[in-house]
Amino acid sequence: MSNLNPKIRLNKKAFPQIEELYKKILEGDRYALGKAITLIESNTSQHRKESKELISLCLKNERNTLRIGITGAPGVGKSTLLENLGSYIIEQGYKPAILAIDPSSKISGGSILGDKTRMNKLSRSKNAFIRPSPAGKSLGGVANKTKESVILVETAGYNPVFIETVGVGQSETTVHSMTDLFILLLQPGAGDEIQGIKRGIIEMADIIVVNKADGNNIVNAEKTFSQYSNAISLLSENENGWKTKIMMISALENIGIEELWSMILNYEKTIKSSGYFEANRKKQNVDWFHDYLFNNLLEIFTGNPELSKQYSEVAKKVENGEMSFYEAGDYLIGLLLK
Repeated sequence: MSNLNPKIRLNKKAFPQIEELYKKILEGDRYALGKAITLIESNTSQHRKESKELISLCLKNERNTLRIGITGAPGVGKSTLLENLGSYIIEQGYKPAILAIDPSSKISGGSILGDKTRMNKLSRSKNAFIRPSPAGKSLGGVANKTKESVILVETAGYNPVFIETVGVGQSETTVHSMTDLFILLLQPGAGDEIQGIKRGIIEMADIIVVNKADGNNIVNAEKTFSQYSNAISLLSENENGWKTKIMMISALENIGIEELWSMILNYEKTIKSSGYFEANRKKQNVDWFHDYLFNNLLEIFTGNPELSKQYSEVAKKVENGEMSFYEAGDYLIGLLLK
């Protein structure tokens, strides 16, 4: 399916006019949506200008979509859960979008992009949209253009929007600042290593799900459930008015999927009635603005030949201990101010 292929080649002649593309996205055209995401992931100057124009058009639409982040160690069953949960909520009248972030090789920069294959059944549904993207050098378990992709799929009428992160670890928390609901998926037996998962991630989790509670894993799943239940009982109520919940499921055997979705809907009702949903969106807007500003300031130095030379020289001095990062930063900012 070409709309799921991140390697679609773009060129000026073959690419539709931005307004025409925008209208097709509004109509829910999955092919147009796929090409739009390929456009925003492009680093060419022309495509970046077109991307900004397209995103500006999309931002004019009011979005009330639920954004759900799902994180967990590799192999915990995130894709299996999303496959079955997505299929279930389609039956309930929803149109889920899944932005699946795949790890990139530190050596080649390549990515497996296997989630389309792992969610084969869901990818064939006309009421679902799955987009695998490489994490690249981005921190936080998300791809560089995930924020823009969220805006595009929301414009196309998909709801909810799931963001499946690379894994779980110290740098996997960026997704929390992009979403309304944060789900942490655990393996049976993970309770034995409860100190191995950063406390901050547990504190941010709105729902903790112990997966693979089936077969010979039942005892370990119950043990993990008990240990994490004790851990979250010590946490205070989140700022969104929601006390972290924990449950056991078997994504593979489709056990607990309906109950999980019911809990998600209960959470959505809670944050919307409390006013947190709207307040969090406003905060996200500012956070996204800060990220965009920072990234573009860095690109000014790396994209301009003269500034790029200065940037490289200063970075080398910092590396060799000839300048502190304070001195280097102030020097480069001084260049911009001049």
